[in-house]
Amino acid sequence: MFDALDSDLVFIGRMALAAVLAFIVGWERESQGSPAGDRTHAMVALGAAAFTSIGVESFPATAEKLIAGVVTGVGFLGAGMIMREGTSVRGLTTAAGIWAMASVGVVVGAGEYLIGVALTAFVLLILMWERLPLVSRVGVVKRHLDLSEERRAEREGRGP
Repeated sequence: MFDALDSDLVFIGRMALAAVLAFIVGWERESQGSPAGDRTHAMVALGAAAFTSIGVESFPATAEKLIAGVVTGVGFLGAGMIMREGTSVRGLTTAAGIWAMASVGVVVGAGEYLIGVALTAFVLLILMWERLPLVSRVGVVKRHLDLSEERRAEREGRGP
């Protein structure tokens, strides 16, 4: 009886950790105006951790099929977030963030807690890169190209 309770507590802990890590990333995305925020990111990681935990512990011979299903399903979710507006494409970072949070859920759900925390830190570093004083100069070319596109649009009378 206590073994089953211990196992359930481990599952709950894995899901909670995955959700908290993804919530942090989603909070960052929401603060930047992304349509997918803290709750969306947390639910994706929670679901991925739940599927992975149950697959790894209860169906170890076929756990990779559950994980592949998570990757495919989240890929479809992310594809729905990508929008094309004229010559620009919006939502790529949001879709990639959702996909990355699913990977955090899978990793944490498999019991690899430290890797999940490190993966979350890497995602946050990538998302916040241009706002970090010491590293913000890397990527200047992209911002320069974005500004030149805005200037070209202004000259053509399309507005910013």
